[in-house]
Amino acid sequence: MIDLTQVLLLAAMLFCISVAGIFINRKNIIILLMCIELMLLSVNMNFIAFAYFLNDIKGQIFVFFILTVAAAESAIGLAILSVLFRNRNTINVKDLDTMKG
Repeated sequence: MIDLTQVLLLAAMLFCISVAGIFINRKNIIILLMCIELMLLSVNMNFIAFAYFLNDIKGQIFVFFILTVAAAESAIGLAILSVLFRNRNTINVKDLDTMKG
């Protein structure tokens, strides 16, 4: 049987990996979006673990809202990314910092 500390430790490790991915890789927007998604999933893991071990369904309901926001963020982010790549032919973050009209 897996106890609460093991689940929280795994979620903390996933969160630390995603934060490290954001700080190490600042060039590729797709990897930055994937690190943000991993961060949200580690938070969801905490909600699910506490909901299970406390016999409360509120954490699981919260996870559905977070997953909805994460799906919308991914869809909009990838749409913006495809338009930027079509216009500038790059997804490098340093090349996308200038806004020209």
